[in-house]
Amino acid sequence: MKVNQFEHFKFQSFIMEAIEEFGFLEPTEIQEQMIPVALHGESAIGQSQTGTGKTLAYVLPILEKIKSERREVQAVITAPTRELASQIYQQILKITEHADREHHITTKLFIGGTDKQRTIEKLKVQPHIVVGTPGRIHDLTAEQALFVHTSQILVVDEADMILDMGFIEDVDKVAARMPADLQMLVFSATIPEKLKPFLKKYMENPKMIQIEPRKRTVENLMHFLLPSRHRDKKELVHDALVAYNPYLAIVFTNTKKMAEEVADYLNEKGLKVGRVHGDLTPRERKKMMKQIQDLEYQYIVATDLASRGIDIEGVSHVINYELPADLDFYIHRVGRTARAGSAGTALTIYDLSDEDALIHLEKMGIQFQNIDLKKGEFIELEDRNRRKTRVRQADETDMLAKSIVRKPKKVKPGYKKKMQSEMEKVKKRQRRLNQKKR
Repeated sequence: MKVNQFEHFKFQSFIMEAIEEFGFLEPTEIQEQMIPVALHGESAIGQSQTGTGKTLAYVLPILEKIKSERREVQAVITAPTRELASQIYQQILKITEHADREHHITTKLFIGGTDKQRTIEKLKVQPHIVVGTPGRIHDLTAEQALFVHTSQILVVDEADMILDMGFIEDVDKVAARMPADLQMLVFSATIPEKLKPFLKKYMENPKMIQIEPRKRTVENLMHFLLPSRHRDKKELVHDALVAYNPYLAIVFTNTKKMAEEVADYLNEKGLKVGRVHGDLTPRERKKMMKQIQDLEYQYIVATDLASRGIDIEGVSHVINYELPADLDFYIHRVGRTARAGSAGTALTIYDLSDEDALIHLEKMGIQFQNIDLKKGEFIELEDRNRRKTRVRQADETDMLAKSIVRKPKKVKPGYKKKMQSEMEKVKKRQRRLNQKKR
């Protein structure tokens, strides 16, 4: 029988029961490094790509440290979107349901789009753990309904996204109400310059935990490139989805407008398509996420909100209708698939104008396979860089021939013809050598 490697953290029995029920036998790299730091009470900044198990890296130590007999807020967890906050909340509930009455831990979710007055009324008894969006948590503290001054731990999840969405001031105001010796755990894919003043304000010499994966994306994820070649991209996406017949596919676009256009087109073609973008009302988004979780959709069209702010389980295929302007989001997008040991496929439909971006992604360690779609079937293509290599080799051969065959000092009639003939001989020899090397 395999020993569960989480045992060396010496978690309480109800936490270990939950870990075993999840089927986890060993911690991920971020969990291995972050959990001891968090248990020790130190502040830390964790940088890791999506899908590395960072939620449990802070949830497990928090649950271990909660004193259930103290009826007060002991930990606050902020997330940039309602969906992400809800997922963190659900994860905590799945663990705490294993606790007995003596260790009963209460967790409350506070997000926008819900009745604030009813929420305030329910806060007569303070929860042990608060999970929510920065704006709603700040509102409740300002109304003096939620008391965070007793909390020893603040988690800022997806901090760079919180900054981008304009919520860092709300987090700042919440943190200002907390104790001076606050333990802060910050998780972020990147550390932008504008985030640093906030971090310096609340964190003195935090532990830096940076997980650089061996590859920028997981090994069981295949990356494919499909040239648009002036074809209708919406039609290409439709044909690719039909050819793949995925368990669950997400098509990523850069804008809400384009997401609607692509979704409308696919619907007209007879595919039942879900939509996830920032223009949906809270009620629409909640309904959509439930339908996705209930597997009512085989296809989803989304903006980058779904690449980091929402966790959708069971994604087998990701299609980039267009490359993101920020290429780090390529990693976040494709990270939606090939999770928990499953295989995944990422297809990018590209134009000639995307060449620089593709070269950049290749330098990041991503290895693309080149394919095309003809009559409903995928076919392999030559590497798109092969032609460039051939052209470069031809140029180099030409230069080499010119350097070997020099112009004679005294020019005789017919020298140009003779020189050309010699150069051709040199080129032929060089071409034969190049072919042998292949």
